[in-house]
Amino acid sequence: MAINSRKIKDNIVRGLIYICVGISVALLVGIIVYVLVKGLPAVNWSFLTSVTSVLKGTVGIAGNIVNTLIIILITMLIATPIGVGSAIFLNEYAKPGKLVTIIEFATETLSGIPSIIFGLFGMMFFGEKLGFGYSILTGSFTLIIMVLPLITRNSQEALKTIPKSYRDGAIGLGSGKWHMIRTILIPSAMPGIITGAILAIGRIVGESAALLFTAGSAKLLPKGLEALLDKPFQSGGTLTIQMYLSATSEGDFVTAFGIAVVLLVIVLGINLGTKALTKHFDVTRKD
Repeated sequence: MAINSRKIKDNIVRGLIYICVGISVALLVGIIVYVLVKGLPAVNWSFLTSVTSVLKGTVGIAGNIVNTLIIILITMLIATPIGVGSAIFLNEYAKPGKLVTIIEFATETLSGIPSIIFGLFGMMFFGEKLGFGYSILTGSFTLIIMVLPLITRNSQEALKTIPKSYRDGAIGLGSGKWHMIRTILIPSAMPGIITGAILAIGRIVGESAALLFTAGSAKLLPKGLEALLDKPFQSGGTLTIQMYLSATSEGDFVTAFGIAVVLLVIVLGINLGTKALTKHFDVTRKD
């Protein structure tokens, strides 16, 4: 009787798990299908390569795409080495104690702060105190603070998964600590580091609240190399900012759903890229 009762309970729990999985998948598929149905009619070559102009009668997001790419580039170029370096320090150099505990607690606390608070801080500090104003640079500096905990924690966890024998073997063969970190630990932890970096890119792409306070909403497409180099010091709205403005201020839900389709494709590309790169480095490490 006890065995039959246990089997019944197991079957009930398994059924509930399957129901939860089914609901999650159904919600995801439903959202994707709804966005595609609403947004695909707006997506065409002109939509992706032009800017919105009343005089020319065009609706496009090319300027927003460029702004998004610039913000991603600036943010990741600064945040990635700082985040990975912090993880290496915490895992390989810092001795366990109050300092490490405080740093880890601060990192976890930063990751839980609402993005709109980061936006307010970025506007007042980077925009007002440092004089960058509403610009892509201000938005990028704000996003650096936001994604640093994500990159640091993922890199740290990746380093923790490396067996201690790797370290002992390298040191036993006469390798210096930095040489061991550079040639053994970092390559071995690369899948986790890349995962953290790509997840950070995903957060940058999807961020809107903080950028409303810092980067502004300009959507002009820079003409020429000089204008492109000056773009970080100017206001620039990302895809999420333009989607928000299209749906609220302008009431243009067709454009908003079109941008949503583009964002879905970007997120899908990020996820596929994460899996491909992780698999590549796992195979390389095993070889």
